[in-house]
Amino acid sequence: MHVVLFGGLSAEAIAERLVDSGARVVITANEIARGAKRIPLKHIMDEALKKAGAESAVETVLVLRTTDAPVAMLPERDLDFHDFVDWFEPDCIPEIMNAEDPLFLLYTSGSTGKPKAVVHTTGGYMVWAAYTMGMVYTHRPNDVLWCTADVAWITGHTSVVYGPLANGSTTMMFDGLPSYPQPGRWWELIERHKVTMLFTAPTAIRSLMREGDDLVNRYDLSSLRLLGTAGEPISPDAWMWYHDVVGKGRCPVVDTWWQTETAGIMLGPIPGAQKLKPGSATMPLPGVSMVLTDTKGDVIEGAGEGCLCVTRSWPGQARTLWKDHARFQQTYFSFSPGLYFTGDGARRDADGYYWITGRMDDVINISGHRIGTAEIEEAVGADRRITECAAVGVPHSVKGQALVVFAIARDEQTSITPEDITRQVSLAIGRYAAPDEVFIVPDLPRTRSGKIVRRLLRKIASGELDTLGDLSMLSDADSVDMLINTVWKEEQTLNVA
Repeated sequence: MHVVLFGGLSAEAIAERLVDSGARVVITANEIARGAKRIPLKHIMDEALKKAGAESAVETVLVLRTTDAPVAMLPERDLDFHDFVDWFEPDCIPEIMNAEDPLFLLYTSGSTGKPKAVVHTTGGYMVWAAYTMGMVYTHRPNDVLWCTADVAWITGHTSVVYGPLANGSTTMMFDGLPSYPQPGRWWELIERHKVTMLFTAPTAIRSLMREGDDLVNRYDLSSLRLLGTAGEPISPDAWMWYHDVVGKGRCPVVDTWWQTETAGIMLGPIPGAQKLKPGSATMPLPGVSMVLTDTKGDVIEGAGEGCLCVTRSWPGQARTLWKDHARFQQTYFSFSPGLYFTGDGARRDADGYYWITGRMDDVINISGHRIGTAEIEEAVGADRRITECAAVGVPHSVKGQALVVFAIARDEQTSITPEDITRQVSLAIGRYAAPDEVFIVPDLPRTRSGKIVRRLLRKIASGELDTLGDLSMLSDADSVDMLINTVWKEEQTLNVA
């Protein structure tokens, strides 16, 4: 059973996951390059193991040397990866597993603050990864599939590794940035390696759009025959740019919807068999049954908008949450009896096509990374100079959503800056979770029972000041004016556009 962790996690976040998973062997690298920057993975792992202390079950650390940079090795615990595998026989006899034996854990951020580990099984996951990738990214001889996702997320597991290989496909992996060492790097790689199917996130598409059409047109992308996207809703304008400029109007764009918990695609088109609508994830794949419900769990018939739910089991569904089956049942199966609650909202048109409208809870999607607001707030609150805080997501033209944090200092004499809070979040979770904006405020809008009204914070942070709604239920309506003046003082533009 494996647990792949995102390379951007902090030592604290890694330590938490090492302890929770009970991992016994760690495989890491001495360092990796992120553009011009070097990331000392082994050093970060050493710090994580030190923080985990006696709670860690790790016995061995295998270190892959990717560069000649020196690396500290702990005798008896740390082993050089190449020296270790040199002892192996050329042929590795696979271990026979039962279909329901766990294959991997994958940590995903939830709305309770504590990251949860989704459990996928050997047989069900493999069947679903192979089936869904084979249906949407149908393999042909000489195909080269390039999914740009990080392998630490479910998209990387299914669309970079397991799905393509289970279908006998060639899959390309790239450890780099879209515009490093120069803009056009992705287009250069597609031209050089004759990539036929490109699968990336809407965030990446929006970033590439900003570099202009001329840059794309410098390269020969004639090898492409299929374009894919997933991870967050894609806007119709980004969809059309992807189709017209990158695909030259001849490559279908397959916009798919799925989750860590589903293992593979649930909503998506079968290329060539269904009409495509820009911005729509199309329909459930054959074998998948989905419905929309209202907030009471009652099914909505025909065109409408509501909560997206699955009506029956499928091979790749998560079996449980690691060490917390009660939370698994509560999170996914308590909303409406007999339905799997995805947590996402969706709109369905008269033709049966689905558009994902966003999360129904307080999980923020930043560049395809799902981050629970409670996890952010827990990290900020760890600083004793902060007495209370709230994190919200607002629309962002590139990342999909931007993170904005409102924090209350313990007292007027407390010295704390927005930079301190940003640093705190980066250390506790990782740089990818760093807030785009932080505001130190004297108070937050609350109901009369003391509950923070995050709906108002989102509207204020995104500039939707004309649609704040009824403020009569607030304990102090003046707090709203105070926040508006703080965020939009002197009509400055919030740095999340």
